[in-house]
Amino acid sequence: MDSSITLAIGGGLLIGASAVILMAFGGRIAGVSGILWGAISLSRPVLWRWLFLLGLPAGAQLAHSFGGAPLPSPSALPTAMAIAAGLLVGFGVKLSNGCTSGHGVCGIGLLSRRSLVATLTFMATGILTVLLVRHVLVAGA
Repeated sequence: MDSSITLAIGGGLLIGASAVILMAFGGRIAGVSGILWGAISLSRPVLWRWLFLLGLPAGAQLAHSFGGAPLPSPSALPTAMAIAAGLLVGFGVKLSNGCTSGHGVCGIGLLSRRSLVATLTFMATGILTVLLVRHVLVAGA
């Protein structure tokens, strides 16, 4: 099996395991946007949130260092477009009451209809965005 496939499967298993462990021992959904907000909020900072957030880039670094995962190449996306995209993602997170990890990993695992609709919307929007940006806008330029 290709090492990138092995890393992807291992990463998926670790994401699922972390979501189950957080729910089992903390009664919390492993939604990154909620964990981030709780970490930066002055009203309720908790050490586990910071450790969870630090584990995200640390896991990627470990996959690169020991698993041979390639580093992603820098994006050619203009800075203004990246900022606009980030703001749109933030708006979507607020509108859907959660992020892809909260809805897609945890919500669907809990058989939440709202999470299923949110995840289908995330996926459809992502597919449409790639189609427009990579094929329609580029072809028109």
